[in-house]
Amino acid sequence: MEFTSSSEQSHSLSGAIRLQSTPQTRRLIINADDFGLTEGVNQSILELAHHRALTSTTLMATGSAFYQAVAAAHAYPDLGIGCHVVLADGHPATSPGRIRSLLTDGDSFRPTLGTFVRDLLLGRIREQEMETEACAQIQKLQQAGIAVTHVDTHKHTHMFPAVLRPLLSAARRCGVRAIRNPFEPEWALRATAGAPAMRRLEVRILRSQRAAFHRLVRQAGLSTTDGSIGVLATGTLDAHTLTQLTNGIPCGTWELVCHPGYNDAELAQVKTRLRESRAIEHASLLEVIPELADVEKIHFGALSSL
Repeated sequence: MEFTSSSEQSHSLSGAIRLQSTPQTRRLIINADDFGLTEGVNQSILELAHHRALTSTTLMATGSAFYQAVAAAHAYPDLGIGCHVVLADGHPATSPGRIRSLLTDGDSFRPTLGTFVRDLLLGRIREQEMETEACAQIQKLQQAGIAVTHVDTHKHTHMFPAVLRPLLSAARRCGVRAIRNPFEPEWALRATAGAPAMRRLEVRILRSQRAAFHRLVRQAGLSTTDGSIGVLATGTLDAHTLTQLTNGIPCGTWELVCHPGYNDAELAQVKTRLRESRAIEHASLLEVIPELADVEKIHFGALSSL
């Protein structure tokens, strides 16, 4: 663990994720993104939670299957649920008039990460509007009865300080005390053999933002992990890669980022590059995670106990 705030909210934990904190402990948060995207993604996430192959998920406030996810999640009290804040490639939770700099074509975010980052770096997107939208998404979960354990962002946009600052402010305003550390350590990059060369280059370049991330999170008083694994493997996370990653976990607290789901007709209508890979991840998590030994499986709500 790198940064911990003593003022964090506490969350009840089952025996499956009870902490045994020692300096030599290896801890892992197994988090599925995109809860609420489709009913097939929801079904996959809930099945994995039932089989103890997940400990955490992040819910999309404006996903088409949001309300189905909320209704089903109440049957899984040990599943930590965060807010998967969407600022690109999606639709807002806030009225368009309040967040004009975030939108194109009337009521939609910029359709690609590339256009979002370009306009972010050119100063065309206002930080106050990102904070307003992030608050709206977090509060939508809370108003639906979800105890939000943490925040992260769609496409890891909070790697950039201009997004991280308003996201941290929104989290604090909403009483959320933990955030994803989206940066992958070298040992995990080396363990991910099947990733495309261009994605590997992108992930390595973006690690230049890591020092700013740690400084801003520390200043905000939020908790985070020692890093994420599986980011480079997005789209190529099979059982072999997952085994290599989990076997290599050193002491500390880490997050496995994954995107399981069922590749059904509803997913075919969603703009995403992750289709066939979601079913492969689902099967890989079922095969590898329940058998994972000597690693404490926790969710973000447990960070205040470390």
